[in-house]
Amino acid sequence: MSVSDDLKAAQRSLDELTRSLGRLEQQVGGSLEVRRVRTDAAHLRESLALLRDSAGQGRTQAPARHPEMVTIPDTPYNSALWTDAEDEGLGARDRHAP
Repeated sequence: MSVSDDLKAAQRSLDELTRSLGRLEQQVGGSLEVRRVRTDAAHLRESLALLRDSAGQGRTQAPARHPEMVTIPDTPYNSALWTDAEDEGLGARDRHAP
């Protein structure tokens, strides 16, 4: 079997597990154990999706995004911004360091 076939088989098995859990929940109620197994199945579904994406078998390939460039000006900042600021680890200018 190819990777694609194995991923599809795993997805079918997971879908069948989800259907079986739904029937089981109707029969025994929403006990803690059933909710726990349902949560585990949801985690398996997420993990399988991640595995599919890492194997290049994702349903849609997201286009590569380039980070937005931010221009930082060379002009100095307004000194009023630092009026009440403290130097990290040194404290305020008019006080001594701890």
